[in-house]
Order: sequence, then C-alpha cells, then structure tokens
Amino acid sequence: MATATLEPDGPGAASDRAPLLGVDGIEVVYDHVALVLKGVSLAVPKGGITALLGGNGAGKTTTLKAISNLLSAERGEVTKGRITLAGRDVAHLTPDQLVKRGVVQVMEGRRCFEHLTVEENLLTGAYTRKDGAAAIRADLERVYGDFPRLADRRRAQAGYVSGGEQQMCAIGRALMAKPTVILLDEPSLGLAPQLVEEIFAIVAQLNREAGVTFLLAEQNTNIALRYAHEGYILENGRVVLEGTAGTLRDNEDVKEFYLGLSSAGRRSFRDIKSYKRRKRWL
Repeated sequence: MATATLEPDGPGAASDRAPLLGVDGIEVVYDHVALVLKGVSLAVPKGGITALLGGNGAGKTTTLKAISNLLSAERGEVTKGRITLAGRDVAHLTPDQLVKRGVVQVMEGRRCFEHLTVEENLLTGAYTRKDGAAAIRADLERVYGDFPRLADRRRAQAGYVSGGEQQMCAIGRALMAKPTVILLDEPSLGLAPQLVEEIFAIVAQLNREAGVTFLLAEQNTNIALRYAHEGYILENGRVVLEGTAGTLRDNEDVKEFYLGLSSAGRRSFRDIKSYKRRKRWL
C-alpha cells in the first residue's frame, strides 16, 4: 500500500532538520500470531516535534514501544525492519541502554510511583546518570523552573496530585534522564482541555528552548498538529499519510476524518463515519 506524502511547505519542513530517529519498514507481531504493525517507516528530525496520529488501535503505542524496546513485556517483537538513532542500529539494545543513549519514553496514562513524592519520582529519572549529585540537583531545579506547579507540590505523594500534575511529573522524570528524544504517548489522555493546552505549550517550550526532540503519539489530531512540525497518520498498523503539520492541517481528508471539518463546515462523528470509502489511501 502506497503512503500519501504531502510536500514540505517552509522552514518547519522535515528536510530542514537532520533525522535523529529512524524507523524503517518495521513489522511487529504479538504472541507469534497477531501482525500489528505492517511496514511502518518514520523519520524524526533532530530538534523537532513529530506527531504520530490515528485512532485507538491504529498502532501508535506499539510503534513507540518498538522504538524503546518494551514489547517483550507484552509478548511482542519486531520481526522485520530497522530502528536507528543518529544512524546507528539500536534495535538490539535493552530499554535501560536506550535510556543511556538518550531515548526515553513517557508511558500512556501518567505512570507515576504513587507512593513516592513528586520529587522522589523526578529523581528516579536520573538513575542511569553518572555525572554526580550536583549536576542532578541542578537539573532538578531546571525541571521545577519548567513546571512551577511541581515545585509547589514536590513533597506531596504523586498518587494524590491532579492528573495534569502527574503528567507534568512523568515528563519531568523523563527530562531528568537528560534525553535526546522523548517518546510521549497520549499526553492529552484524560485531561481537561485547559490542562492539555498547558502540557502541549510546555512541550513546545522544551523543544524550543532546550532542544529536546519529541515523537508524540496522540489521538487529539487538532492540538497535535498545532504544536508539531511534522506528522504521520496511522491506520490499521500502516502509515497512510505523512507531511508537515501545515500541509496535514490543510488536507481535505485530514479535515474530514480527523478534525471533523469539511467544505460544508463541522460534521458530527455519525456523519463522518458514513464517508469512510472516500479516504484516498484506502
């Protein structure tokens, strides 16, 4: 199946940044039977925000777990293709080795150690570091500067802070590992719209000011394409459309099936479902 590619449209285009993370034609199988990813290829530019979009079950989380090598815990494995970081094959590395190389995943669902304080959660992100307590403390203060709400809640048990604060804690913990690239899975899940905006604004700030590269999986296509530079749309384990965020936002199929818009204006989900056969990539 051919992937529809939309041409870059300016300085935010993928061609303007060197690829940092590469996924080349990977296939993922669960329990030696279920083929979940079917030749997925991505190029994540250094210093950019790349969105991995699609509905529930499209293969977004599986793609992130394939990159961070967390599939074995769920009886899954990459059976075909390559995964590279800065041009080097990393598919054979263990999750902790990948963290040391700068690849850190923030799991779906705001995974925190609920019985630990917010600060203790943040410090667990530095467990692979060997640069000393002073450097870790300095980075901890930077995280508190990026997330002032965490500074106020540093002594609170993570299980008792709000959902938005837990998501901030999870991202802050990833930052404590001094990542090169953060794999961010469904950051908007279960959060109020105002908190979602706040989380994405922080992601954009970290990308812009600290140069952190993000690959984020997200069902909320509207907000993801407002903050990302490039995007890939997955359906049924395949990349069906890719391009810059601007060109994806302007694409009529994306408007119709992912943003709930058409030339006639906003549609209800019931109306959109009846137009499924019009998708040009099917």
